[in-house]
Amino acid sequence: MQTIAYPLRIPEEIVTLAKLRAKEEYVDQATALRQLLYIGAEEYILNLVAMGRISIGRAADLLKTSIQDIYRLAEKHGVKLGATAEQQKKSLETAKRLLKR
Repeated sequence: MQTIAYPLRIPEEIVTLAKLRAKEEYVDQATALRQLLYIGAEEYILNLVAMGRISIGRAADLLKTSIQDIYRLAEKHGVKLGATAEQQKKSLETAKRLLKR
């Protein structure tokens, strides 16, 4: 993964959380901050997928992971992915209509 330097003001509370994570996970504080940032990015992207704003494939690309891992992450974060009941109903109706032809 390519990284870039980015100037950023971080609230004290987040720095305190990063220090705690660094101590608990046996990593340096910068690594802990990156991990917290990535966790937030995961949840944000999963919510975009759940709202239908981006595809699962695009989410996998953004997070540099596989589609199967996106489903695992969604379960871990408690985000439901997949078609809604109404979408499933429309799909079934379309399939039935196409089969009659």
